[in-house]
Amino acid sequence: MKALAKTAPGPGIALTEVPEPRPGAGQVRIRVLRTGICGTDLHIDGWDAWAARVVKAPLVLGHEFVGEVVEVGAGVADIAVGDTVSGEGHLVCGTCRNCMAGRRHLCIRTIGLGVHTDGAFAEFVVLPAANVWVHRHPVDLDVAAIFDPFGNAVHTALAFPVVNEDVLVTGAGPIGMMAAAVAAHAGARSVVVTDVSDYRLDLARKLGATLAHDVRSGGVAGVMDELGMSEGFDIGMEMSGRPDALQDMVASMSPGGRIAVLGLPTADVPVDMATVVTRMLTLRGIYGREMFETWYAMSVLLRNGLDISPVITHRFGYEQHAEAFATARSGQCGKVVIDWTRSTLP
Repeated sequence: MKALAKTAPGPGIALTEVPEPRPGAGQVRIRVLRTGICGTDLHIDGWDAWAARVVKAPLVLGHEFVGEVVEVGAGVADIAVGDTVSGEGHLVCGTCRNCMAGRRHLCIRTIGLGVHTDGAFAEFVVLPAANVWVHRHPVDLDVAAIFDPFGNAVHTALAFPVVNEDVLVTGAGPIGMMAAAVAAHAGARSVVVTDVSDYRLDLARKLGATLAHDVRSGGVAGVMDELGMSEGFDIGMEMSGRPDALQDMVASMSPGGRIAVLGLPTADVPVDMATVVTRMLTLRGIYGREMFETWYAMSVLLRNGLDISPVITHRFGYEQHAEAFATARSGQCGKVVIDWTRSTLP
């Protein structure tokens, strides 16, 4: 079958032929229809220090996808051939303390689809049935392909109650934009998104941000004045991984404010702990999605009118993968989707 793979250590990926996977007991084989490009895929393609340390070539990339079930292994129930499905890309052990307690997103032995084991940038992928999410209601295939990052956004946006609250989102990447859309849909009083990209700030407005602010023109103090806020933000969502963004967020929170942190910094982040303590702020790390509570929330949000489709800005056929990756790397985009049913798209 055709697949996008890291064939050897070093920069670059190739569209190549690899053996078609077959499901074992408790597994499901899926014909891939669409995939989304993630920042993780860009790291593996570029072969940075993290990728060189973690990834073992050869490897098929990809963990954001939607597809159609074509075969189920022995013992699989409630998943049928023909079902439209997405997949949870965190493969867990099922036996550690957190897995046994139903907190699988905290599994100490988690491995990543398309990172530690062959992924979904291929015509077919095999997943444990426990990682398969069946779409029981109609869903746009492009949107279904990005349920993985959408889940990160939902997990972050709903980490704390947002109804009637003033929300600050630092980082207008695709996940940050989707988190802003979720917060607005869930009843936030105002949602402010900050970034340095005019393209993405404009996209954040289309996704429902009350105000999109370019921090090159200054911090968020002026934004608070513009919105009539006197005590600071109630909820923060740090999505950028930038130290200055978290520092500005901490300084801008109201007493008792709560911050969900999804962005991964590449270096140590000095935090004003005196402000955290004296204002009694809460900082909560967010990783991945709760299995499968977040997935249920995603489906319900979409059925109740949340529209995240504007975040998908570019679509390519599988033979256009180089252009697709270049677009995703440029930053002048939202989510980039590859169609595995067509070699090229106009």
